[in-house]
Amino acid sequence: MIREPANNTAPGSSIVLLRGVNVGGNRSFRPSVLAEQLKDLDVANLGAAGTFVVHKPLPEKELRAAFLHCLPFETEIIIVSQEEFLRLRSANPHMGQDTPAGTTRFVSFLAALPTAPPPLPLYLPDPEAPLLHIQELQDRFVFGTYQRNTKAISLLGRLDRLFGCTATTRNWNTVTAILKVLENEE
Repeated sequence: MIREPANNTAPGSSIVLLRGVNVGGNRSFRPSVLAEQLKDLDVANLGAAGTFVVHKPLPEKELRAAFLHCLPFETEIIIVSQEEFLRLRSANPHMGQDTPAGTTRFVSFLAALPTAPPPLPLYLPDPEAPLLHIQELQDRFVFGTYQRNTKAISLLGRLDRLFGCTATTRNWNTVTAILKVLENEE
């Protein structure tokens, strides 16, 4: 069983994360074109992975409908409030740690709060030779690192089953870029 996060109706921006777009030629689109179509919502596009900051405060249901209306395909959307996202500044378990070469720090965003998460830390596929290290869960944020390897990327697909809900992942550089946009608003 999963608990849905509270509906985002508070003032402030929202972060919209599309899942599984522009990957391997599947569900390809131009995020800049989508941002232009949604210009009435004051949308900022961050990269090609389907990451947007929406500056116009809207209830989550309306925001989701606006994106789905403009997308040329069906995809899952995870929406995080500005307030929730800004907590990443202090929640970062990567802070002060060196990241070995070939390793990427990430945050996976869960669609809901898991009620029975797995025991952490978790090393996949094997503790002796981990390609994916899931370090910590904080609210709807899963922190970890992975080796730059196609097998490691496929292991991220297991997060849905492990946490019992949809997840989408962004590397820490993307998270930092979003935080800079939000901090400029404060």
